[in-house]
Amino acid sequence: MLKFYFTVLFTVSGFLAFSNDIDRKSENTASEAASPASANAEEINKGTLSFSGYIDSYYSANFNKPLSMSNTGQSETSRVFDTRSGQLTLGLVQAMLTYSTDKSEAVVDLAFGPNADMANYGNAIYSTALAIKQAYFSYNFTDKFSMTVGQFGTHIGYEVIDAPVNFNYSLSNLFNNGPFYHAGLKATYAFSDKVSLMLGVVNNVDGLGDNNRKKGVIGQLFIAPTDDWSIYLNAIHSNEANPTSTGSTPKAFYQVFDLATSYQVTNKLLLGFNSAIGTQKGDMQGGGGPSENKSWGGAAVYANIKASELFSLGGRYEYFDNTNGVRGLVSYPNGPEGNALGTHVNSYTLTGNFTLASGHILIKPEIRIDSHEKRGSNELQQFEDSAGNFTKNSQTTAAIAFIYKF
Repeated sequence: MLKFYFTVLFTVSGFLAFSNDIDRKSENTASEAASPASANAEEINKGTLSFSGYIDSYYSANFNKPLSMSNTGQSETSRVFDTRSGQLTLGLVQAMLTYSTDKSEAVVDLAFGPNADMANYGNAIYSTALAIKQAYFSYNFTDKFSMTVGQFGTHIGYEVIDAPVNFNYSLSNLFNNGPFYHAGLKATYAFSDKVSLMLGVVNNVDGLGDNNRKKGVIGQLFIAPTDDWSIYLNAIHSNEANPTSTGSTPKAFYQVFDLATSYQVTNKLLLGFNSAIGTQKGDMQGGGGPSENKSWGGAAVYANIKASELFSLGGRYEYFDNTNGVRGLVSYPNGPEGNALGTHVNSYTLTGNFTLASGHILIKPEIRIDSHEKRGSNELQQFEDSAGNFTKNSQTTAAIAFIYKF
């Protein structure tokens, strides 16, 4: 009897195994028949998560040897970002997460350090928002039309805040005088690979929140006459005035028209050009702006030469005009009546770029000369000397930047 039970058990087990094998084969056959559409759709919609960023630090020397440099390290460079001398200091640390599918993309771009604090100054009123460099998502309705909403970097200008992207380490006065970022919604339509148009609505300039009920308008026209030539025509118009006690917003505006273009002449030579003109009227966010139209502007020329895979050399000449005193670049100290007087400056920058560790490490030695206007009979000078007196209207700085990108 026991032998009979074992015989039955093995027979049943063999049948079940055979039956399961048939089922698996039939399931595989069915899935294979359905796989071309479903597998492709699943693969397309799966999405990809990536992490990137960089660490940026630098050492700078100011040949004027200003007294304030000895006391605080602030070298009175009249720049917004690379202001410290005589010490190795941190510039910016970036950590960026990007999740993308075939139809959408979400970006969380966080930045920390002195440069991040100054670029994101408009977010400082919020407890945790100062670290937000960008936070947005985009959706591609078609292959040609997409929309983006959130906080994103400005479209204005040739340079960006990220040190690995710019060839020169120190930032131009055109960049220093903003804007830096916007919060709002923008839409882009690509007419072809060579022409696209972006239009958007933003809260204001350099702020996560809006200070009034008026909205700003931004736009960018991209044209590529050839594969090696890119042209960006950029604009922004916004009312930045604080509301009155009755809730109305005074008539005031801030606008910038900007041209940024680059041409890859050969595999080794790149030429670039940036020009902008801005106009401002009225009290801008409580800043006591001009009661009549006041303008500023400038232009910068770039030339980068790739000597080898290891080393490249780049030069920049820039003229920036703020003689109306509208933007932050003004004469120092103030005029005889305590008011800040405008100025204009010619800047010459020469930067080397050593690329190591398969492109992860960038070492950038740089020398820069800034020559400012001397203001009238008062002979106001821009820069401090070693005795603490403002006796110089030009400065020469030498720096070396250390960047690791991942």
